[in-house]
Amino acid sequence: MNTFVLDNGLRVVHSRHDRTAMVAVNVLYNTGARDERPDRTGLAHLFEHVMFGGSEHVPDFDATLSAAGGVNNAFTGTDFTNYYAAAPAHNAETLFCVESDRMLSPLLSQQTIDVQRRVVMEEFSQQCLNRPYGDLMHHLLPMIYPADHPYSWPVIGKTPQHVADATRDDITGWFRDNYSPANAVLAVTGNIPFEQACRYAEKWFGPIPRRGVPVRDFPTVTPPAAPVIKTVYGNVPATMVVVAWLGDPYGTDAYLAADAITDLLAAGRAARLYHNVLLAPDSPLADADASITGYEHQGMLMMTGRLADEDTDPMKAVEALIAEGRRIAADGITAHELQRLKNRQLSLDADARMDYLSYGQRLAMAGMHGEEDDTMLKRYLAMDASLLTSVADSIFNGTAPAVLIYRPRELEPETN
Repeated sequence: MNTFVLDNGLRVVHSRHDRTAMVAVNVLYNTGARDERPDRTGLAHLFEHVMFGGSEHVPDFDATLSAAGGVNNAFTGTDFTNYYAAAPAHNAETLFCVESDRMLSPLLSQQTIDVQRRVVMEEFSQQCLNRPYGDLMHHLLPMIYPADHPYSWPVIGKTPQHVADATRDDITGWFRDNYSPANAVLAVTGNIPFEQACRYAEKWFGPIPRRGVPVRDFPTVTPPAAPVIKTVYGNVPATMVVVAWLGDPYGTDAYLAADAITDLLAAGRAARLYHNVLLAPDSPLADADASITGYEHQGMLMMTGRLADEDTDPMKAVEALIAEGRRIAADGITAHELQRLKNRQLSLDADARMDYLSYGQRLAMAGMHGEEDDTMLKRYLAMDASLLTSVADSIFNGTAPAVLIYRPRELEPETN
């Protein structure tokens, strides 16, 4: 991993992969849904779409890349927005040219905004309103975070009406406030020498003026004093239960331990939820999973499962999930389990390094955090069982959860 910083504040990270004939660039911006207002959500995602509407010197972004044999895409998250493109190594300079131009001067035309507004609203309908459990996070997040906290709504926004109401001033303001070189990381991977990557970065990104970066001061969230339980009904095939606990920020020891705990619970058929819950003769669940959100500030640890039988009390399933988490705190983990978790991380790391494109995304994130590309892996491998046990106790015994029960519409009680 090689790094340098341009005079305008853009951080550049590089890794060469000489077994491919391709080059990829990732431009990761330190902005996402967390930078929206509660009354104007979905703007980060809408802006990502609008960024494909061309720029001052590259009016047709996709056609220019396609002519160079390239591909591109992007994704928006709660904390970050990433744009990535890849092309044959002999056309690598085209990648720098097109990405720098839209960092400098995207067109942001009213026509593009209108078109992409309709696209995003349709995506909201498909992904949230017309897909089973698609609005799950709309229900769950406000149970964990206060209504004015930027983590209390999903990336796609609270409602499609917010996207419908977004104005061109909103779009241009979002660019002005968040899309500066000093608020971004450029990751370059594939078959390109470091010196060449430096030249292209300086040539194309260097002239972009330095602008300010957002100043954030998010309030600390306090876990609920008692479990928060909510039941909702929708067009879903089976009852799903979700148990969620407020978690620690990215990069902390507790965050790493929570990540390992979810692997212990749900990573593969050697995981505890599979053996201890799903294979139990009287299991209330047909499936089960565990994950963390990985937010930069206070995230969540979640356990989910769908009922095996709709006649089962959903709280029995909730209790089974919580009990499995508490068992980690009570019984600890074995040396074999700990080694299995670490072996899994080593395998995932090896897989990522083989793919120049996905490795570029990981490299961009490391650059954003000011880490080496293997910093988190080394810390994961250095964890001992006592840390996992301690964090499990703090989460499952010391923090009240949010419990969401998502039931099929036909089970909704009739109201007079």
